[in-house]
Amino acid sequence: MSDRGGTLIDLRGVTVRFADRTVLDSIDFAVNRGDFVGIIGPNAGGKTTLLKVMLGLIEPDEGEVRAFGTSPREARGMIGYVPQYARFDTDFPITVAEMVGMGRLGRVRGGSRAEDRAAVDRALARLELTGVAGVRLGKLSGGQLQRALIARALVMEPRALLLDEPTASLDTQIGRSVYELLEQLADEIPIVLVSHDVGVISRTVRTIACLNVRMHYHHSKELSPEMVEAVYGCPVDLVAHGVPHRVLELHDGPQ
Repeated sequence: MSDRGGTLIDLRGVTVRFADRTVLDSIDFAVNRGDFVGIIGPNAGGKTTLLKVMLGLIEPDEGEVRAFGTSPREARGMIGYVPQYARFDTDFPITVAEMVGMGRLGRVRGGSRAEDRAAVDRALARLELTGVAGVRLGKLSGGQLQRALIARALVMEPRALLLDEPTASLDTQIGRSVYELLEQLADEIPIVLVSHDVGVISRTVRTIACLNVRMHYHHSKELSPEMVEAVYGCPVDLVAHGVPHRVLELHDGPQ
């Protein structure tokens, strides 16, 4: 699954409107081999919409999107996706292995049953889920379920991975283990990660983009106060990790 060098997904001048509201405005954004990009921004800022545009689930009103040299719809089997919320009937009789195996249905090229089973076994082992392969989803812990969802995205052997708030429903310790897993995966496959947790994401990803209808992206993991103020619409203080007494100057405004 290793990718090195070159642009995989390319958005140019992408604008999306829902009724009379602009959700994304003139977005230029590229996912390259070797990327591990974190996208932050306020609620309703367009983060989930951006991922769905890259997946071909939403067509932009303006602009162009290319994925692996073709349209996102045609390249959908090359992009793994872990959505923000996993809603399902906890009594539904499906095991972890069966759910992970469903990810093989999205592949561009189908494999034999033996190949599919082997791919599921590899994904379960990689996500440390072999021991619960035969367990029903409703019996999993939150961390195990999140790993199972990532395994389902990886079993299709994608060439890029998109994740929408993968730790939103997890406690801090379990969420940290998921981020550690993603750091390992990022050495093999480019990742785009949407999160609201600025502190954790800045320690994990390689570059950070700020999105609130418009995008601010400087191909760096350093956040400037100007970038954050532009996205969140108000003055903010930033505290540097590892330097607890280094803060930006105080600003006027609501306390």
